[in-house]
Order: sequence, then structure tokens, then C-alpha cells
Amino acid sequence: MNLFKKLIPDIVAVVLFAVISFAYFFPAVTEGRVLAQDDAVAGIGAGQEQKEYMEKTGERTRWTNAIFGGMPTYQMAPSYDSTKVLGFVQKLYGLFLPSCTWYVFIMLLGFYILLRAFNFKVWLSALGAIIWAFSSYFFIIIAAGHIWKFVTLAYIPPTIAGMVLVYRGKYLAGGFLTALFVALQILSNHPQMSYYFLFVMLFMAVAYGVMAYRDNKLKEFVKASGVLVLAGLIGVCVNISNLYHTYQYSKESMRGKSELVKENSANQTDSGLERDYITQWSYGIGETFSLLVPNVKGGASVPLAANEDAMKKANPMYRGLYSQLGQYWGEQPGTSGPVYVGAFVVFLFILGCFIVKGPMKWALLAGTVFSIVLSWGKNFMGVTDFFIDYVPMYNKFRAVSSILVIAEFTIPLLAIMALKEILDRPNVIKENAKAFYTSLALTGGLSLLFAVAPHVFFSSYVSTMEMSALQNAIPQEQLVPILTNLEEVRVSIFTSDAWRSFIIIMIGVALVYAYSVGKLKVRATVVLITVLCLVDMWGVNKRYLYDEQFVAKDTKMKPYMQPSETDKEILKDKTLDYRVLNLAVNTFNENNTAYWHKSIGGYHAAKLRRYQEMIEEHIQGEMSGVFSKLSEAGGDMNKVDSNAFPVLNMLNTRYFILPLQGGKTAPVFNPYAYGNAWFVDNVEYVDNANEEIEALHNINPLHNAVVDRRFEAQVKNVQAPDSLDYIVLKEYQPNDLKYEVSSKNGGVVVFSEIYYPGWISTIDGEEVEHGRADYILRAMNVPAGKHVIEFKFDPKSLHVTETIAYIALALLALCAIVVIVIESRKRKS
Repeated sequence: MNLFKKLIPDIVAVVLFAVISFAYFFPAVTEGRVLAQDDAVAGIGAGQEQKEYMEKTGERTRWTNAIFGGMPTYQMAPSYDSTKVLGFVQKLYGLFLPSCTWYVFIMLLGFYILLRAFNFKVWLSALGAIIWAFSSYFFIIIAAGHIWKFVTLAYIPPTIAGMVLVYRGKYLAGGFLTALFVALQILSNHPQMSYYFLFVMLFMAVAYGVMAYRDNKLKEFVKASGVLVLAGLIGVCVNISNLYHTYQYSKESMRGKSELVKENSANQTDSGLERDYITQWSYGIGETFSLLVPNVKGGASVPLAANEDAMKKANPMYRGLYSQLGQYWGEQPGTSGPVYVGAFVVFLFILGCFIVKGPMKWALLAGTVFSIVLSWGKNFMGVTDFFIDYVPMYNKFRAVSSILVIAEFTIPLLAIMALKEILDRPNVIKENAKAFYTSLALTGGLSLLFAVAPHVFFSSYVSTMEMSALQNAIPQEQLVPILTNLEEVRVSIFTSDAWRSFIIIMIGVALVYAYSVGKLKVRATVVLITVLCLVDMWGVNKRYLYDEQFVAKDTKMKPYMQPSETDKEILKDKTLDYRVLNLAVNTFNENNTAYWHKSIGGYHAAKLRRYQEMIEEHIQGEMSGVFSKLSEAGGDMNKVDSNAFPVLNMLNTRYFILPLQGGKTAPVFNPYAYGNAWFVDNVEYVDNANEEIEALHNINPLHNAVVDRRFEAQVKNVQAPDSLDYIVLKEYQPNDLKYEVSSKNGGVVVFSEIYYPGWISTIDGEEVEHGRADYILRAMNVPAGKHVIEFKFDPKSLHVTETIAYIALALLALCAIVVIVIESRKRKS
């Protein structure tokens, strides 16, 4: 009973979080509507073949042929039997709340746990949880469908809470918390976010090390660090299946090093993505002020004409143009919204830099600066190049702007520490009057200057890309008045938010000042600041995640509910395995096609690297050729040269989907597709990747194969094929292919299947090695006679890693039991 009474304030806080989460998504959550997220909807199409296989066999396939000709499913909603327990824990932690409500709830709860680990009082911990969870970026990524990124971020604060407890001497409880949330983080499958926060934990560990050194407690610090390493290892091992296979896949994906030597070699990295791809989404240096004023660069890349308030400044003559221009005028290719952490939160953070004492302040400040500088990416290439070239794994991740999640963590944490300092010592403002007014000048004063003199800080309100497009499309004499009015419209967007931030800061400052002079009580101050911050950040978030984005559950599946007439026509073809190229859509940015067919295209952030290189070198060019030649031939394939698209033919592209007027489409049968496998007359061995990919411009893959010399032992020599030789696909599963082959002399067979390490090939049940041909396909030397060839994808590593994961789960469960027993004994004594 005493324990329950002690926990009542925490229970009230948790209930409050649930209420806030429900309130944000009301009425959608009560009406059973769901969010139509682009990435989530795309995942339905990509995962359909896996789903059908699971329903049919009760097992998971680790390979799908639904997108990009075929790829592992390791990074397509990965799931392993060993993580089922964690899946239940995840639902329990979120109190089994509905999806969107659950997201916000766990974001609030995680930071609350962190602040309680820091020994903050309940009401201050609740305020800190709100100012963390309502940072704009989190709601923007919910709207975009980056759900597992969001969930990973939600599990980071409680992971760090475990770290805090361990360094405070609570080894078992802290170690268990760390291990559990490391495991849940990795389960959420967004390594980039987890990787970024390793830097935060490093900064904080250094701070604790400095404190230990000062207090002559280095022995305890080393012991605590050892506990954290062990806890981290347990959390990692629980997810070892996912981590190991993701690591293996990364070497073959776009995140790994290309074997091609390109003309612009400076753009390549030693073992990861290319520099321009890593830094494509780089936060502008001036754009960083969005932390304080959300619309410093206009907000999101939505039509400018959609902003009714801004259109009051628009010349009616230009409304048509403004419907084509975006509200965002920064230098990123596009954005779903800014990173805004709250105007008054930024004030408290700046003030905290002065009034909070100790190494932890410096750790959080260092993390903030570190995050901001690296988010600039190509706008600050000296630092960016250093991290790409010398910091392990940094070059595996794109969109460097997302490293601002660190600042979104460190800013509210130092801000709430500053507020605690004020509430604990009201005289601190009087004692640090200079720091107080400096903080006000750097936030409220700057917001005011933005509002009254916007041109002083930003000379242009048109992005470089926009200016180039406008100059090419509009005569100079007509362009000048357009640019003048466009600037006026966008300045109004900026200054409106600058005034907003100024007012919010002044209200917040008035509240803390009133408290410092005894006009407000502690609880009233905290409640009023909570309301201020919640109203501020809620209002900004509703710009990017709002009720109209929620649709009836069936609507989310609408693109897949019924096949189109084109789909129906193609599905009449009962051939076991063939591919479809959809030319009526953005081929490499959609997965609707994959719901019904095995697609040449698709959408995935980490497709196989060699397939991407084939897209760039061959497939895109052949797609354009097919489209133009079919148009010239009136859709009659018999009038089209079969040699015009050899790579598409070797990928067994049996159907093309062409666009028609009125949004309709038409299927076109490709009689030139090579089929599932074929004997070749000749094998050309080459010395490197460049020679291999370039040779495909000069050969007919139906008769000739290009093979890297590394696979010469597997592919061997060609035997002259006989006219009666044949090879036929007899059984198809995404992870198990069986062929019947008959040949007089044997020879080299090329299979229209994507090469990937881990596929086991057998002839008549005996394992044989196969090689890679034509840059992305499989090839095998087949003996004379009649045989059964089988390709199976069931990596042995899966079974080994699952065993390790179960052992780690047992250790985690044992740790939980020990913590409960020890804590209960302490309370009894």
C-alpha cells in the first residue's frame, strides 16, 4: 500500500500522457481512422509476397522478388521468432494504446523516465517530457510514415535513463533498463538514430567521468561503465539476428562501397554512400534558426497558394504560379517541415548555459553544437568530410539533416535543468541578471529583429533552384515584379512566426520572473509554463500532422483492394515467374505495382547496390527507349527491335505497363523476354566491375555472358549448346526455385535471378557453387544430361543468431527477476 501511495503521482503523470496523446489525435482515434502515410502504404506493396508466403506456409521468407527484381527482406519490416517476447513488451509499455496515440505516449513516457532517473520531481519531469515529445520533427516523421525512426527515438531517453541510474550507483536496475531499451531500440530497426545517440551517450559518459575524477570515484566509474557495456551487449544480442543480417546486407546494398571506379572519384567514400547522396539533405546554416522560429524558411514544401494568410499579400495575377511554387524556400531538395523545439525552450536552454553548473551542462552543450554543425552537411564540408572519411559508420547514413535529433534531445534536457535551477533557487535570476537578459536578447530580441527587419538577416527569399527555374521560364522584364511580390509573400510567412516566437518568449520570461519575485507559486509556475509550451508546440505540429490526413481504414488499402484492368490482364498469365515494368508511374519510387506483380522497379531506401548501378547505367536508358519506340510503333511489339532493351529482356520483363489518357493504362506483352534461364554460347571474363557493366552495352546477353574473373572457377568453360537443350522453371517460391534442365553437352546457364551471397544451389540434391554473370544475375556450369537444379535461400547464420538471441533473452529475464527480488527485499527490510 505504501508503494502504491508513493507511485500515485507517477501514475497520474502516465494517465496525463495518455490523455494528451488521445487529445492530439481526436476525433480520428475515436472514429477508428488511420493515417495515410506514404512510407507505410509503400510497405504494403513491397511486403505482399512475404505476407502471402507466410499465410501459405506459416514461415517467413527472407527473400522477395516483388521489387527491384529480387532482394533480401532483412530491411523490409524484419521479424524474427526470437523477438516475439520483445514485441509483447513493446505493446505492454505502450499500454496497448491505438497506433498514433501509442507513438506520442511512448515518446512522452521515455523522457519522463529519464528525468525521474535524474531525480527530477514528478511535475517537472512531466513538463520536460512534453517539451521533448512535442518537438516538431517527431510529428512530421509520423505524418511521413517514418514510424520505426520515431519509435527508435522514443526508446532512446529511457536507454539513457538506465545509463544515468548506473552512474548513480544503481547497477542492477540501471543495467536492466539499459539492456531492455537497447533491445527495444534495435527491434525498432532504425540504426541511424541509434548510431547518432551513441555520440550523446559518449558526451554524457565523459561528463560522468569528469565528475568521478573530481570526487575521487574513478573505480566506481569504471565499474559502472563495465555494467553499461555488458547491458548493451545483452540488448544487442537479443537482436543479433537482425543486426548481423543487416550488417551483411549493408555490404551489398547502396550503403556499402561500390566496386565501380567513377570519374568523380572524390565523391566516393571508402566503404559507404557517395558524398553527394549522404549530404543531399543538408540543413542550411540560416535554416538552423527554425529551432527558434519555425517558418524561418517557410516550413514545408507544400504549394505556396495553400497558405491563405500569405496569399493576402499575393498579387492575384500570380496565384497560378504560386500554386506551383513551394512554401519552403531553403536549399534542401524538399522538406516535410522544420525542426522546431519551442521558442521558450530555446530561451531556457540558453539561460541554462549560464546558470546550470557541472560537466553535464558542457556535455549537453557540446552535443547541441555537434548536432547543428553536422546537420549542415554540404554547407560545412570540412567537418562533414572528416566524419565521412574517419568516423566509423558515419558514411553509411544519408540525410545528415536528421542528426538534429540530438539537438532536439539536448536542448529540452538542458532547458528543464535550467528551469529546475530557477525553481530550486528563485534568487538565481537576480544573481545572474546579466545572463538572464543576455538569454532574452539572444532569443526574444532576435525574434523581434527577425520580425521588424527580416531583410537584415536574409537577403533572399527564393532558393537557388527556384531562381534558376524561374529565370529559364520567365522573361527578365516579367520576372522582376514576380520576384518582388514573391518575396513580400514569403517575408510575411517568416515575420508572422517571428512575432509568434517573440510573444511566446515574453510570456514565458514573465512567468519565471514573476516566480522569482514571489508573485507565483512553484506549482502554478510549472502548470502555466506547461500550458504555454504545449499550446506553442501543439500549434506548430498541427501544421504538419492534422485530422484531415486520417482516413477510413479501408482507404489505406484502397490502392491494392482491386486490381486494375491492366493488372487483371497481366494476371491471366500463369507463368510461374516473370517481371513487370510499369512505365505509367515513377518506376523507382512506388510499390503499388509490387502488390500484384514482380516489379522491375520499387521503392526502398537501401536497395542492392549493383541493381542501383544497373538502373543508372542501363535500365533507365532502356526504359526511355522502350517508351519512345513503343509509341512510334503504336504499341505493336513486333515492330520494335528486340535488341533495343537487352538488360530488360535478361531480367525477364514479360510485360510493360504504358500510360494512356485519362489516367488509364495498358499492358504490352514483351515476346523478347529471355525467360527464367538460358544456355549461353560464350562467356567473356573481365577483370573488374567497370569492364563488366560496360560490356553489357556491346553484347547480346541471350548468347553471351559477362563474368567477373573471380567467378571463373564456378562458371568454367562453355560447351556448345545443342538445339534440343532446355531449362524450365518447375517450382517457384520466393526463397526456393526448382528447374528441370536437359542438355547434350552441358554448359553455362544464366538464371534471370538476382545474385546475392547466401543462396545455396544444388544439382540433383548435391550442393554446387554458382557465380555471378551480367553484373547482377546468377550463372552455373551444368553437366550433360537431365538434372534438377535448385536455388534455396535459408542462410545458416539465421539459426546460429537465433540461438544467441534466445540466450540473451534468458539473461534479460533473469536480470529482471533479480531486480524485482532485491527491490522487494529492500522494501521489506
